[in-house]
Amino acid sequence: MPFPVFRDARRAAMLLAVFSAWLLAEPAARAANEWPVWGGDAGATHFSGLTDITPANVASLEVAWTHRSGDHADGSGRTRATYFQATPLAVNGRLYYCTPFQRVFALDPDTGAELWQFDPAVKTLTGEGPYPLNCRGVTYWEDSAAPAGAFCARRIFYGTSDSELIALDADTGRPCGDFGTDGRVDLRRDLDEPRAWAVHPTSPPLVMRDRVVINGFVADNLEVDAAPGMVRAFDARTGALAWAWNPVPPGWQPRPSARNSPWQAGAPNSWSIITGDHERGLVFVPTGNPSPDLYGGERHGIDHYGSSTVALSIETGQVVWSFQGVHHDVWDYDTPSAPILFQADGVGGGVPAVAQTTKVGHIFLLDRVSGAPLYRVEERPVPQDGVPGETLAPTQPFPTHPAPMHPSAMAPEDAHGFTPLDRRDCARKIARYRWDGAFTPPTLAGSIGYPHSSGGMNWGSAAIDSGRGLLIVNQNHIAQVVQLIPREEAAGLDPAAQQYPNEVYPMNGTPYVARRGPLESFLGAPCSPTPWGSLAAVDLRSGDVKWRIPFGTLEGLAPWPVPVLFPDTGAPNFGGGMATASGLFFIGASMDGYFRAYSSEDGRELWKTRLPYGGHAVPMTYRGRSGAQFVVIASGGNALSRMGAELIAFRLPAAAP
Repeated sequence: MPFPVFRDARRAAMLLAVFSAWLLAEPAARAANEWPVWGGDAGATHFSGLTDITPANVASLEVAWTHRSGDHADGSGRTRATYFQATPLAVNGRLYYCTPFQRVFALDPDTGAELWQFDPAVKTLTGEGPYPLNCRGVTYWEDSAAPAGAFCARRIFYGTSDSELIALDADTGRPCGDFGTDGRVDLRRDLDEPRAWAVHPTSPPLVMRDRVVINGFVADNLEVDAAPGMVRAFDARTGALAWAWNPVPPGWQPRPSARNSPWQAGAPNSWSIITGDHERGLVFVPTGNPSPDLYGGERHGIDHYGSSTVALSIETGQVVWSFQGVHHDVWDYDTPSAPILFQADGVGGGVPAVAQTTKVGHIFLLDRVSGAPLYRVEERPVPQDGVPGETLAPTQPFPTHPAPMHPSAMAPEDAHGFTPLDRRDCARKIARYRWDGAFTPPTLAGSIGYPHSSGGMNWGSAAIDSGRGLLIVNQNHIAQVVQLIPREEAAGLDPAAQQYPNEVYPMNGTPYVARRGPLESFLGAPCSPTPWGSLAAVDLRSGDVKWRIPFGTLEGLAPWPVPVLFPDTGAPNFGGGMATASGLFFIGASMDGYFRAYSSEDGRELWKTRLPYGGHAVPMTYRGRSGAQFVVIASGGNALSRMGAELIAFRLPAAAP
């Protein structure tokens, strides 16, 4: 129910502070029956205090209900490709989620029955643009100043693929007419970006102190003067702009741009999940690269906040502190995941902390108030001699607690192969391209990117079990080849024909066109050493890896008998996992299409089930009205597999203990 109205401002402020601290302390201070925020709590720990499903009974899980929206690409070409990566919310007695076609559904959490749906009729279901339609989640807010039961006293906020921020009544699904224009705010306002698909939100907004904070994806490698990477806060009641942060260096004077915008074009964007410390009024923003990603010769210092974790004031939008995970990033190693807010005895002296995972396979543990590393971070020399016109950073930051998590072996003798023939083929390719470690710069002849620009770790983030002092995270260990081609030699390359994973980017405004693709054998197998996917638990107190296992299999990806002969290869994975207080870690993510449960203590696989489509999302859990604990995951596939859109809920049989 909504909070009552308090006429006394001091009393209302005290209530807000208490409520904010209570929300951030989830799940320890709450019954953990709900999943009210994308990451489970305001700090995105991906952790639930529910203990009904345990290592002893998890093998009995069965499908409770399935909701099929029908919102997915069917191969006919009538719509763009789709990624179904939503993590639902369980709050207000309902389950809320969004689809790749940007529809929002409210479901009965026990049965999956539809309670309402909203269709924004987005304009970008078809048309140009290489990026799949996607919506990772929605955000819930209760207006403490609204009368009980008032229309839009409870709201759902989310961003669409045609760059609108929408507010809906959480009880009925009707737009909140007092927000923006008929419940909508145009996020392309002042950006002057003619391509709707080139700048839009992909992650749920953050609501804090009656403000809605939202960021937005900006298309990679198109041009120097790409749309600015704005982070903006809007009044949660009216939709009025409260502040806007353009990630440019302090004192920066905007340079002339072809765009008619007051903001600096080409600045680093922020596309992943934002988190917030309600008590301290801090908004934590993961940032990406300036434009374009793979060549920085035209940036002129604009990447001051690129590939960083930045803390902003919720009141003003001003930078409180920032920490850069990659200097002058020319690898597309943008900070891809939610800054995780946690506090654990024995970790950094028990101070409030931030854990930031990266595509490089680094985990930085930072003081939440100051941004200072809790443990030593070393600036180590890295390779130089990039393409003409490039000026590379001489050093890069390496954490020591925990140490870098991604393997670094990439020599011809490390080549994988299913047969001697394709192993030799991979060895020749590794020898052909430049490889000097994770920070090998793009070159004219071609360089190996390892980790891949998809990670390492990616947007699915990690789960933190503070009681056990564990961080559990999945990774990719796939290599790619990156080549910059002088523009005058690239006449035969058509960026419009690019299709992941073989990509061509125009990088207009630079001397180069970029080409990027997988490093694989003639049989289509990755050349990098196995495992190609891993799952690991880090002891945050000691910094040591408690356990590490290959994650995923080649089942469904390679013909028989390859999966049988090579059972420990791991597999590429996209998405993340969730931990519970009972000692379980749930994750889909793997390209083999399974949804699995592991022991948090030792990494043993305790249960798995095959999903109809890949589960490339982050699962969640809650307790229904019936008292049963449910676990839910979005099953939707991706650009490398069959696409669908099924939300699937699991529970123990009614008679199970």
